[in-house]
Amino acid sequence: MVTLLACPQMTTLAKRIADCHSGIDFGTIRWGIFADGYPDIMIDNVEAIRNHDLAFLASFDTPGDIFFQLSAIYEIPRYAVKSFKIILPYYPTGTMERVDQDGQIATAATLAKMVSNVPMSLSGPTQIVIFDIHALQERFYFSDQVIPRLESGVPLLRDKLRRLDHPAVAFPDEGALKRFGRWFDGYPLIVCHKVRDGSQRRITVREGLPANRHVVIVDDLAMSGGTLLECRRALREGGARAVSAYVTHAVFPQEAWRKFTQAGFDRFWVTDSVPRQTDILAGQSPFEVLSLDKTIADLLTGQG
Repeated sequence: MVTLLACPQMTTLAKRIADCHSGIDFGTIRWGIFADGYPDIMIDNVEAIRNHDLAFLASFDTPGDIFFQLSAIYEIPRYAVKSFKIILPYYPTGTMERVDQDGQIATAATLAKMVSNVPMSLSGPTQIVIFDIHALQERFYFSDQVIPRLESGVPLLRDKLRRLDHPAVAFPDEGALKRFGRWFDGYPLIVCHKVRDGSQRRITVREGLPANRHVVIVDDLAMSGGTLLECRRALREGGARAVSAYVTHAVFPQEAWRKFTQAGFDRFWVTDSVPRQTDILAGQSPFEVLSLDKTIADLLTGQG
């Protein structure tokens, strides 16, 4: 039996995960705030977690959320739990994984150092489960005290592809093809890339034939959405009959998702890795939310 704890914004997803498998028990944490604004946290029935397998479903939406949740995460293994997994579907500083000039701070490495300080459980290092981290080399930012386990939400798309008429899969660049292409054996693959057009950069189709296809663009995340919009333009100019998109992480700062409500995308699939956004997108066309619940349940119970 695995006891699953969760931060407040992940409670709904955690309950769905527990409902997916009889071997997962949803535990409770009381999340409060003292008058001075600092966390007031209580793990209910803490004696019952000793020598048990524990998991914590996290969502580091803001820097404040990170401190709030790490306050609990750091202490859970100290209660002599048998094993401990942190499920962090979206790694929020992943796009700041390198520096271009002296003085810049690679906050992806900073967050990895913070998470690496989680104590060991009785059976050894804590596992950090992350879905579609922005750059695979970020796994090396973590110390040997924890084990980063990199998973993907992209396989959730395959069932949707089977229902499309003449589908093809497109990637914004060569890197996305190398990373995600393996999930789409048997489908025509299309690769886009950025080229300089005078003082502007534009996206063109580099490989593959989008003509008369329903093309689905696949990437790890969407921020401003500019790349996806440009890819759609290039694919339609190449003769695509329809264009849809999939990203694992619908980040969309400053309500950037609104660009896509009238942008001509047939469908836009996202996962529930960023609940503050996907709770909004669930009722907005062309978006459809694909849940990670069963995928996470399978990996917690050893089936994934």
